[in-house]
Amino acid sequence: MQLKKINPNLQKALVENDFVEANELQQETFSTIKSGIDAVVQSPKNSGKTTTILLNVIQKMEKPVGESTRALILVQDKEKVLEAVEMFKKLNHYTNLRVFGVHEKGDIDYDKNQISVGMDVLIGTPIRINEMFSSAGFNMNTIKMFVVDDVDEMLRKREDAIILRLSMSAEKTQRLFFCSEITERVEVLADKIMIEPLFFEMED
Repeated sequence: MQLKKINPNLQKALVENDFVEANELQQETFSTIKSGIDAVVQSPKNSGKTTTILLNVIQKMEKPVGESTRALILVQDKEKVLEAVEMFKKLNHYTNLRVFGVHEKGDIDYDKNQISVGMDVLIGTPIRINEMFSSAGFNMNTIKMFVVDDVDEMLRKREDAIILRLSMSAEKTQRLFFCSEITERVEVLADKIMIEPLFFEMED
């Protein structure tokens, strides 16, 4: 996949998983996300949003560091958590970042124990991440990337307050929203938690 200054280990894993050509979404957003700017990215369903998120997280995290989680990716439900973790492991084959997925149907004490051992990337549903944060099972202060996938769908489910609360707890972080539609609620939430975000709108 030809992207400017992409991590060679990530590049190798992408090619091995048949991601040979970067699509428009990946080409347009890669440099911005790499630079650390906040952004709202709108792209049609099945256009590679999750892959775009994961490759950017791997690019920025680079390698395992310390014990604290550095990237948080919020996804809609258990199915999305499992799907994203599986894809992450494939793209992470040569970078060895530690990743873990959490959702409401898992055991919260087990989840906390796994994270306390040391984790680079956490993928989870807003409700479960919020439960862990509320019970002091997760520290948001070390988060360097705060990513919300399908944020428009989450806001339809009235998860605004949870996302806002988690974001406010991560002090110095890059905030990224991915959605199929930039609704008024997406714009309002972006305005509340982001610093001069860039907006990307991909055509169908």
